[in-house]
Amino acid sequence: MYSVSKLMEKLDYTCICGSADVSVTDVVYDSRKVREGSMFICIAGANVDGHNLIEEAVGKGAKVLVVERDVEFLKGADITILRVADTRYAMAFIAAAYFDYPAEKLKVIGITGTKGKTTTTYLIKSILEHAGRKVGLVGTIEAIIGEKHIPANNTTPESFILQDYFHQMVEAGCDTVVMEVSSQGLMMHRTQGFLFDIGILTNVEPDHIGPNEHASFEEYMACKGLLFKQCRIGIVNADDVHTRTVTEGHTCTLETYGFFKDADLRAEDYELVHRPGSLGVTFRVSGLLEMKAEIATPGKFSIYNALTAIAVCRHFDVSIEDMQAALLQAKVKGRIEMVKVSDDFTLMIDYAHNAMALESLLGTLKEYRPNRLICLFGCGGNRSKLRRYEMGEVSGRLADLTIITSDNPRFEKPQDIIEDIKTGIAKTTGKYVEICDRKEAIAYAIDHGEPGDIIVLAGKGHEDYQEIEGKKYPMDERVLIQEILDERKVR
Repeated sequence: MYSVSKLMEKLDYTCICGSADVSVTDVVYDSRKVREGSMFICIAGANVDGHNLIEEAVGKGAKVLVVERDVEFLKGADITILRVADTRYAMAFIAAAYFDYPAEKLKVIGITGTKGKTTTTYLIKSILEHAGRKVGLVGTIEAIIGEKHIPANNTTPESFILQDYFHQMVEAGCDTVVMEVSSQGLMMHRTQGFLFDIGILTNVEPDHIGPNEHASFEEYMACKGLLFKQCRIGIVNADDVHTRTVTEGHTCTLETYGFFKDADLRAEDYELVHRPGSLGVTFRVSGLLEMKAEIATPGKFSIYNALTAIAVCRHFDVSIEDMQAALLQAKVKGRIEMVKVSDDFTLMIDYAHNAMALESLLGTLKEYRPNRLICLFGCGGNRSKLRRYEMGEVSGRLADLTIITSDNPRFEKPQDIIEDIKTGIAKTTGKYVEICDRKEAIAYAIDHGEPGDIIVLAGKGHEDYQEIEGKKYPMDERVLIQEILDERKVR
C-alpha cells in the first residue's frame, strides 16, 4: 500500500473531498488499468480526457482521483478527490514518489536538440561503460536496462514509465542513465520530479512545428530551454546561433563546446579518414581537456557528437585512453552505420528520412570525394507528399545515382509514392533507377558498386520492419544485406 500524503508530498493540492490520509494499492493514469484501491490520475490527452472516464474508474474501485478541473457530480462519493493545477505535472512527482525517487540513486544525463541526440546518447553510454560504469539508456530507438532492450514508442516516455525505467535500472545495478529529452517531453512535464545532473544542447533548427506539436519555432526553443532550468550543469553548443535564446533564464552552470575559439571545449585540426569500406574523422580536442580523437563515422556533425560525449564524460573522470578507445568502437544502429560488404566501396545504413537530414548526410559524404555517391531511399505512405518531392530533389541534386524504392507504404500503393519522389528528382539532372522491392534495390546497389563508391541506404535506419496496410512485416536491412551476400556466394 502507498500513502497518498507521501505520494503528494512535493505538490501543492486541494483536497476537494475525502482525505489524503489514506493509502492506495497502486497509481494509474490509464482507466483500463484501474483496480480496487487505485489512485487514478486524470490526464487530458490528445484523444481521450481522463476526466471523462471518472465514473468508469470509480466503478472499477478507484479510491483516489487526481484532477485539474471540477468534477462536481462526484461530491459525496466515498472517494478522495485531490485537485492540482496540472495533472501531467503532478503525475511526474507522484511517479517519482511511487518508485521511491530512483533518479536520486543515479547520475542522470539528458540530451536535447534537433539532431544528434540518439547518436550522442550511445556515444556517452559507450565511453562510460568502457570506463567501468553501468549505464541505462532511454531514447528514440529503445530503452536499455541491463541486458533488457525495450522498443520505444516516444523519444521521451510518459513520466510514470520513465520513473519505472529508472527504478528498474537501479534494481539492475545501473549507476548512470543517459536519455534523449524531446521538446514535447519537456512541454508535457515528462521529465519533472527529478533534477538532471547534466543537461546537453546539441543544436536547434525549426522542427516539430505544426498541429499537435509546437505552435512556433519560438515555442519549440522555449520548451528545449526548460532542460536548463532542470539540471545542475548545462553543456551547450557554442556554435549554434540559437543557444543563447534556448538557455535564457537558465538556473544551471553552463559550459560550452564547439569549433568556436572561445568555447570551453574545442575541436580543432580535423581531417577526414577514408579506409577500405569505412569512413571516419580525426581531430584534436583543446580547452578543458587536451587529447586527440578519432571516430569511425564521417563528417563535421560526427565531431560535434563526439565532442559532446567527451564534454560529459570529463565530469566522470574518464581517462583519455578510455575515451579514445570507446569513441573508435561505438556504433549506433541505423545512424551512419557502416556495413562491410566490400573493400572496394563503402555501404552504410542511415535513418535520414526527411530532406533536411538527407541533405546534411549527402553533403557530408560528398566531402570524401567518392567515385560515385549512390542514394537508395523511399518515403513513408500516408505522410506529406511535400517530403517526397523534397527528398527526391535533394537526392537528385547531390547523389550521382538515386535508387528509388519502397519504405513503409502503409495504406498507399508503393508505386504512387515512387511517382511522387520522381516528381522531385525531375527538377534536377540527377540519374535514377526505380526498383520497388527494397531487397532487390539493395542487391542492385551492391552488384553495381564500383571502386570508390559510397552507397547510402536511407530512411529505415534502426527499423526492422516494413509497414504495409496496417501490418508490420519483418524487414531488417542488415539481414537483407547478409541474405544478398550469402546468395552471391552460392552462385
